[in-house]
Amino acid sequence: MEIILKQDVEKLGFKDDIVTVKPGYGRNYLIPQGLAVLATPSAKKVLAENLRQRAHKEAKLVEDANKVAEAIKALEIKITAKVGAGNKLFGSVTSADIAEKLSSNGHNIDKKFILSSIVKRVGKYNATVRLHREVVVDLPYEVVAEV
Repeated sequence: MEIILKQDVEKLGFKDDIVTVKPGYGRNYLIPQGLAVLATPSAKKVLAENLRQRAHKEAKLVEDANKVAEAIKALEIKITAKVGAGNKLFGSVTSADIAEKLSSNGHNIDKKFILSSIVKRVGKYNATVRLHREVVVDLPYEVVAEV
């Protein structure tokens, strides 16, 4: 079953992609949740026209995302956390903590666009930040002990 995504769906595709899914997944979840529409020939024509009109705007969005990416690469992020014996953290450092640190530096990025493993020890780590479907940045950060 072919569908047109109306929003980004994790591990399936991005907005306005035409994807093939199993009929039950499409009819029972994606379409009722408003995440997709059925890819009929007329819907495909409408999508093609919308994409053609949006191409110029998309180029500007990619350019802006690249500027933000360069600014983020220049940042040195250190997250302080309470530490116990053996450099183990009390709690953990997640993508929400990274998003909070980025927003304090003037870059408001939603935590769902930051991919990072859950950190439970002091050290240096990497996170992946998706600013646009074509712009993905590796963000090195360090977890340090609170003094």
